[in-house]
Amino acid sequence: MVDRKPALAGPDLPGTAGTKSARTRQRILDAAAHVLSRRGYAGTRLTDVAEVAQLQAPAIYYYFSSRDELIEEVMWSGIAHMREHVRAQLAALPAGASSLDRIDVAVESHLRYQLEISDYTTAAIRNAGQIPEQIRLRYVTEANRYGDVWRELVQDAVDDRVLHPDLDPRAARMLVLGALNWAAEWWNPRRGSLDQLIRTAKTLVRSGLSTGSEAGEASPAAPAPDTPAPAGPRRAGAAAR
Repeated sequence: MVDRKPALAGPDLPGTAGTKSARTRQRILDAAAHVLSRRGYAGTRLTDVAEVAQLQAPAIYYYFSSRDELIEEVMWSGIAHMREHVRAQLAALPAGASSLDRIDVAVESHLRYQLEISDYTTAAIRNAGQIPEQIRLRYVTEANRYGDVWRELVQDAVDDRVLHPDLDPRAARMLVLGALNWAAEWWNPRRGSLDQLIRTAKTLVRSGLSTGSEAGEASPAAPAPDTPAPAGPRRAGAAAR
C-alpha cells in the first residue's frame, strides 16, 4: 500500500467558494478520480463513487446528469491541472536555464504529479483509450494543449542545437511522453522510490535526446514538496500499485 496525500479541492467556481454544495461536488469528483484511476472506465460504478464520497448514489445526479458527465470532468481535470503544474514549474526556473534543464524539470514534474499528487491525472492517463467518443473530445482538446508544452520544449532543444541530429523531434517527443505515461501502469513504490524513478527517467531522457557533448548530468530529483501543488486536485485515500 502507498499512502496518498489528502484530497484538496481544485479552484472554486465563481460564487461557490466554501459553500456546502461546492464542497460536496468536489468530494464527488475526488471520489470519482480515486475510483476511476484504479478500476478503469468500465469498472467505475456510481455506487462505488458514492461509497468513497460518503454519499447516497442518487445524490450524485444532483451535481452530474450522468456517469459519463462525471467521468468527462475527471478526465479533463487530470490533464488540465497537469499542464498547469508543469508550466508553473518551468516558469519558476531561472531565465538562463538550458533547454535540456527545462526538459529535466518537465520530466520530473510530469512523473511527480501523475504518481504522487493527483488521482485525476492518473485516471486521465490510464483511461485515455477507454472512454467513448462522446466524452473524448474535451479530453483530447486539453491533451493537445499539454502536448504543446512538450512541443515547445523539444523545439527549443532543436533551436539550441542540442537535440541529437538523428532524432525526429515529433517522434522523440511522443516516445518520451509515452514512456512517462506508461509509468502509471507499472510503477510500484515497494520496488523503488519515486525519487529513484525520476532520476532514472531524467538520465534516460537527457542522454537519449541530446548530442554526446551536451548530455551532461541530469539534475537530482527534487524532494517532494511540503506544500500542495497550486490549483490542482490531490490524491485521496490509499491504494496498491
